[in-house]
Amino acid sequence: MLVDALKSEAYRVSRNRTAVFCSVLLTPLLFVFGGLAYLIMAKTKGDALAAKANLPAELGNQPVNLAEAFGFAAGNGANGVLLVFMLLAAASVYAGDYRWETWRLISARNGRPWLLLGKIGVMKALAMIAMLAMLIAAFIFFISQAVVAGRPMNFDLSDFDLGQFLLTWLLSYIRIVQYGLIALLAAVVSRSLLAALFVPWALGFAQSILGGPLMPLIGWTPADWAAQLLMPGLAYDTLKAAVSPTPMPLPEGVVMKAIVSLVLWCVVPVAASIAWFQRQDLSKE
Repeated sequence: MLVDALKSEAYRVSRNRTAVFCSVLLTPLLFVFGGLAYLIMAKTKGDALAAKANLPAELGNQPVNLAEAFGFAAGNGANGVLLVFMLLAAASVYAGDYRWETWRLISARNGRPWLLLGKIGVMKALAMIAMLAMLIAAFIFFISQAVVAGRPMNFDLSDFDLGQFLLTWLLSYIRIVQYGLIALLAAVVSRSLLAALFVPWALGFAQSILGGPLMPLIGWTPADWAAQLLMPGLAYDTLKAAVSPTPMPLPEGVVMKAIVSLVLWCVVPVAASIAWFQRQDLSKE
């Protein structure tokens, strides 16, 4: 049943090329071209300053280590731009059947929980593809850095920590999926594509305000249960800091609070969506 739901949903998503392109490929492309423009401007400005200061031409000519692209891509996989653009695919997948009134056509052919789980599975696959695209973009950026600056390249894995890379990659992947699950709950409750698109963004914006200037005003600290539970972005940042190559000193117990927060922000939207979806009348959807 789940396999059938995955196959059918994957086929439908593959036909929506605009949403897939904007969600999966647009952010890596923007990073590549924006990074290239930045490198060219930095090179031009740097050469002018070096000539003015009569610095030797070989200064700053150390090799570019392409292996560092792994850590860069893992640490920046769940960047804000990618999260926002992934909502285009999430809204299409999670709310498309409400928008086009096709639930009544497909709900008779499979169990309702399997239909939702199939959609979640497809979004997980898109999240992984998006992260792989960011990894390719990171390698292109590092190669461009060497070419534009005229520096040699190498691939030195002596400082590469596979465990740390996998943990960081997993955290970024979970964060992308978790952000999209908010769109799932919004879509099921509201039956609206626009709600699925804008509710996660609005919630993320509210959390950024709550975790910024408002936090000291209400007497919270990042180590408090309330802060970690209400702000999955803070929980993600906490765990990423804990597994970074140079771990930051964190308050005792805050890592467990962050883990609990991310788990709840993944499990609760799925459980609530399935429970709500089971009770819905889809005769007109």
